[in-house]
Amino acid sequence: MTAPRAPGEIVVVGGGMVAQRLVEALRDRDAEGRWGVTVLAEEPRAPYDRVALTSYFSGRDPQELSLGSPALWSDPLVTLVRGVRVEAVDRAARTVSAGDGRTWAYDQLVLATGSSAAMPPIEGNDLPGVFVYRTLDDVAALRGWVEERAAALGDRRVRGAVIGGGLLGLEAAGALQALGARSTVLQLGTHLMSTQVDLGGGEALRRLIHRLGVDVLVGATTSRLRSGASGRVERLDLGDGGRLDVDVVVVAVGVRPRDELARGAGLETGARGGVVVDEACRTADPQVWAVGEVACVDGACVGLVAPGYAMAEVVVDRLLGGAAVVPPADTATKLKLAGVDVASFGDAFARTPGALEVVHSDPVAGVYKKLVLSDDTRTLLGGVLVGDASAYAGLRPMLGRALPGDPSAYLLPEGGSTAAGPADLPDDATVCSCNNVSAGSIRCAVTDGGCTDLAGVKACTRAGTSCGSCLPLVKKLVTAELARAGVAVSNALCEHFAMSRRQLFDAVRVTGLRTFSEIVARHGSGRGCDICKPVIASILSSLDDGHVLDGERATLQDTNDHVMANLQRDGSYSVVPRIPGGEVTPEGLLAIGEVARDYGLYTKITGGQRIDMFGARLEQLPDIWRRLVDAGFESGHAYGKSLRTVKSCVGSTWCRFGVQDAVGLAIELELRYRGLRSPHKIKLGVSGCARECAEARGKDVGVIATDKGWNVYVGGNGGFTPRHAQLLAEDLDTETLVRTIDRFLLYYIRTADRLQRTAPWLDEVEGGVQGVRAVVLEDSLGIAADLDAAMARHVDVYEDEWRATLDDPEKLRRFASFVNAPTTPDPSLAYVAERGQRRPATAAERASGQAAPVLVAGPTLEVRA
Repeated sequence: MTAPRAPGEIVVVGGGMVAQRLVEALRDRDAEGRWGVTVLAEEPRAPYDRVALTSYFSGRDPQELSLGSPALWSDPLVTLVRGVRVEAVDRAARTVSAGDGRTWAYDQLVLATGSSAAMPPIEGNDLPGVFVYRTLDDVAALRGWVEERAAALGDRRVRGAVIGGGLLGLEAAGALQALGARSTVLQLGTHLMSTQVDLGGGEALRRLIHRLGVDVLVGATTSRLRSGASGRVERLDLGDGGRLDVDVVVVAVGVRPRDELARGAGLETGARGGVVVDEACRTADPQVWAVGEVACVDGACVGLVAPGYAMAEVVVDRLLGGAAVVPPADTATKLKLAGVDVASFGDAFARTPGALEVVHSDPVAGVYKKLVLSDDTRTLLGGVLVGDASAYAGLRPMLGRALPGDPSAYLLPEGGSTAAGPADLPDDATVCSCNNVSAGSIRCAVTDGGCTDLAGVKACTRAGTSCGSCLPLVKKLVTAELARAGVAVSNALCEHFAMSRRQLFDAVRVTGLRTFSEIVARHGSGRGCDICKPVIASILSSLDDGHVLDGERATLQDTNDHVMANLQRDGSYSVVPRIPGGEVTPEGLLAIGEVARDYGLYTKITGGQRIDMFGARLEQLPDIWRRLVDAGFESGHAYGKSLRTVKSCVGSTWCRFGVQDAVGLAIELELRYRGLRSPHKIKLGVSGCARECAEARGKDVGVIATDKGWNVYVGGNGGFTPRHAQLLAEDLDTETLVRTIDRFLLYYIRTADRLQRTAPWLDEVEGGVQGVRAVVLEDSLGIAADLDAAMARHVDVYEDEWRATLDDPEKLRRFASFVNAPTTPDPSLAYVAERGQRRPATAAERASGQAAPVLVAGPTLEVRA
C-alpha cells in the first residue's frame, strides 16, 4: 500500500553520515517547515560515525558513534525508518518500494546509498573467517570471530591477514592488533597508502607500522584462500608461490558505489560506477539527487566524508531556493591508527606542471614530510606528513595560497616559530573541512556572534565537532581574534591573582611559601575567593605533606574537601572507602555492610570498583570512618580533585585471555597515587589484554597489557565531552611504565589550568601528546629528575587524611551540624525529607514498604516539641 504523499516530502535512501548531515542541515535552515523528510536506512540503527569504526575495537560503546542529537530524530518533520532495504524507484509515480512491500512517495528523492566493500574474485573469498570492513555489523562480526578463535586456540595468538594496504586496510590491521591477533598486511602496489602518499612516505609508514608489530608485504597478490578440515579459512596462497597460515582474513581493497537503484530506474551512471550528477548534485531527473560516495561528479566518485557533507549542504541549499554548487573535493586524509601519524592533502604527488617538492626525512625518528609547491616556490599545492602530522591543521587551509614564510619552517622541528600563525589565514580558507567552516566564519563568531571561548565557537559554527583534527587551529584563531578585537585574553586565575594556575604553581614552588596569607600578600591582592582558595589549597597539597585541614588550610577547601566527604543533593554526605584494584576481603565486605546497615546508608557498587555509601549526616562521618579505619580502610578521596580509582579487569590471575597481572598493577598504581592533588579528578585503568575490559582508553591514564609489556595511553576523559586516550608509549616494562606515569601526572599537575582535565590539557599543552612524550620519555625539558623526586616524596609522606583527622580533636570539632550541638544527636530533633526529595530506598525499606526520607541538617531541621 502506498503511503499518502504530503506536499514537500523528501525521501532519503540511505542512513549514513551524509544522509544525517543532509537532514541536520535541512532542519537547521528550513525554519518555515517547507519540507518533511523520511530517511530509509538499511542498517538497523540510526546514522553513526563510520570514520570512527576502529575505535569500536578499543572498547568504545557503539552508541557513542551515533550521529545527530535525539531531538533531530524526534522532530515531527523527520521520520527515520531503520532496517529497510529499498529495491526499486518508480520515477513516473515518484515512489520507492522496499522488499517487504512498503512504499514511500516523494516530491524529491535523494540517493545517499554510499558504497559497499569491494570483494576481489579470489577463490575462497566466501569461506568462514573472511570479512570485509565497512559497517558496525562487519566489525562486530570480526570481533566475535577473533575472540572465539582466541578462546579455542588457547596460548597461540590468532593469525590475521589484511588484503589491502590502504587507509582502511591499515585501520583493519590496527583493529586485529587491538584484539590481540597478529596481523600481516598484503599490499599489491609498491608501498602502503599508495593513493595518498608517495614512495618515500610509504616507506616511512611501513617502518612505523612494523614497530606496532604488524608485518607488511608489498607487491603481494593473493591467488587463493584455502580451508582445512574445519571448513574455516586456514591458509592464504600468494601469487609468488608463498603462503600464510591464517585464522582470519580481512579484505580491504576499496569500495564500489551502490548505484543499483539508479541503474534500475534508468538513471545515467559513470564509467566506473556512481550516479551521474551535475554541479548541484541533481541527476537527469530534476526530482532525483545523489550525494556522497554514490554521486559521480565530473566523472569521479569520492569516498571521503568531507566532500559528501559539502554535497549535502548544496542539495539543501538548492531545495530551499539557493544556487550553491559542489566545491572542488577536499581529498585530504588522516590515518586513524594509534601510534601512527599520517596526513595527505592536495597535490601530494606533484602532478601539477612545474611543481617542486621540499622534503624532510628522518628515518631514525620515523618522520617523513613533504610539501609540494608551485614553480616559484610560493604557492602551496599539497603535502605528505608521516610520523609527525602536527602541521596538518595549519597547512591544509593554505592550499592554493602563498605561504607567508620559508616552506622549510613547516617541516623542520626547529622551524615552527617561523611558520604562519592563525592571523595569516585568509577569511575564505577552510579550517574545518568536515563542516565546511572557514576562518572568516570563526572570526565572525567571535566579533559578531559574541563567542569568547572555544566551546562557544564550536556551538555557533560546528567547527571541530566531527573528527576534531582542526581544534588546535580553531582555538588559535579564536584567541587571535579576541586579541585583535581588543579583548584582553587573560590567563588570570581570578581577580585576586593575575597569574595563571601554572604560573602560580611555579611561583609557590620556587618561593617556598606555605600559607594563603603569605601567597596572596606576595603574588596577589585582596582576601581571595572561592576560585583561588581551593586552587592554592590544591597547590599546597601537591607541594608538601600538610593535612588539608591543618590551620589556615582548612578555610581554603571547598565544600567537599572541607569535611572530606562528597555533599549530595539532599544535604547528606557520601562515604567512599578506597578499595585498590577492586580487591577486598570478606572481612572488609562485612565491615562495610555493617556500617551501611547501622547508619541506614544507601549502598552502591560503582563502575570504579568501589562501594559507595550515601545518606550520612555530617556528625556521623567521624564515627563511620572510625569503624572503617579500624577495619583497615582508608579515604577513597571521592571528594577531592585527586586520584579517584584505578579500574582493572582480573588480568592473568584468573582470565584465560589475560597476558599480564592487571590487578597487581592496578593496586600498585592506586596505592602510589592515592591522595595526589591535581587540577581536576584523575582516573586510571589497567586492562590485562587487548580486549580492554577495564575500558582503560576512557581514562586519564590507561594501561593495556601486551605480550611484551604494557602500552600506556593518556588523555581519555568521560563526562560531557568524552574522549579516547592517545597512545603515549608501547611495550614498557613495569618499572618504566610507572616512571612514565609518574612524570606524566606531575607534568600535568604543574602545567594544567584550573579545573582542566587531561584531554583538553593535551589539546593545549605545547606539542600535544608528542610534546608530552618528549618531556616524560626523552627529558626534553631537563625536568625528569625533579619530577621523579617529587613523586618519590609524595609516596614517602602520604598519610590517610581520615586516620589523621580521627586522631586530632581540633579537626573533629568541624563535624557538627551546629557549633553548640552535643556529641550525640538530640532526640528532640527530627530529620525530615526536604521538599519531597527522597534518597533511593534501602533493600529493607523496599521489602517493608517504608518510605526512604532524605536525612538533612542545617536550615532544613524541623524541631518538634
